[in-house]
Amino acid sequence: MGATAIVTRFAPSPTGHLHLGHVHSAAFAWRRAREAGGRFMLRIEDIDPTRCRPEFTEAILEDLTWLGLSWDGPVRVQSEHLSDYRVVLDALSARGLLYPCFCTRADIAREIAASASAPHGPDGPLYPGTCRLLSPAERAARIARGEPHALRLDMAAALATVPTRLCYCEEGFGRLCCHPAQFGDVVLARKDVPASYHLCVTHDDALQGVTLVTRGEDLKPATDLHRLLQALMGWPEPRYAHHGLLVDASGKRLAKRDRAATIRALRESGVSAEEVLRMAEGAGPMRSD
Repeated sequence: MGATAIVTRFAPSPTGHLHLGHVHSAAFAWRRAREAGGRFMLRIEDIDPTRCRPEFTEAILEDLTWLGLSWDGPVRVQSEHLSDYRVVLDALSARGLLYPCFCTRADIAREIAASASAPHGPDGPLYPGTCRLLSPAERAARIARGEPHALRLDMAAALATVPTRLCYCEEGFGRLCCHPAQFGDVVLARKDVPASYHLCVTHDDALQGVTLVTRGEDLKPATDLHRLLQALMGWPEPRYAHHGLLVDASGKRLAKRDRAATIRALRESGVSAEEVLRMAEGAGPMRSD
């Protein structure tokens, strides 16, 4: 493989069985890599222990093997690399870019409700910054008492360390400018999840040398935040290709709960792997996560 060869990846979360939308995304990434003589990587994004189950990880590997979508190198299972993400959190913290947040969801909801004009971002109302105002002494004391807390990115401090305007290359659109401030002080580690999706995905794309990220258009806004994390950590910038979401005949987005569209159900009904691939390719834009 040449130094500039394409590297793609498929990174499902094992919260259910794969459906046709996953196949479309996986096959697209697989073909882009194979046609260019590059590499197709497989990653299991199982960082959330409350939603992910090992039996779904096994089912993902089985379905991809049955479809003939072979991957290169070992499968990266995020839950096996928690120390990697801790290193990133520690590095950001050492630069004063993270702060502990002791607010519960109820606390945050009350703060937002009391605000006359709470700003909104892609994921809803932004965190009002309550714990950002705590003194270092109070933060240390509450941590010493064992109070549960999340770790939030101090967005203003983070943006102040980025010297240039952030952009990324979107296939079919060229260079697009980023606006990570729209996410506010985003959580990078929760009380129940040791690192966020945003942190893990950008870390692993860099670690695995991914040069083209393909995923659903619902995740396109998150690219702005991912580019900020890449800039903060000195990680390389991949290209991106965000596609539309697969919908059923009624216009409803296909999801893992729709059992009739899962690969397992199609296999059990006698549909061949070749037919499943044709169905996925012919169905139009689809959701990848």
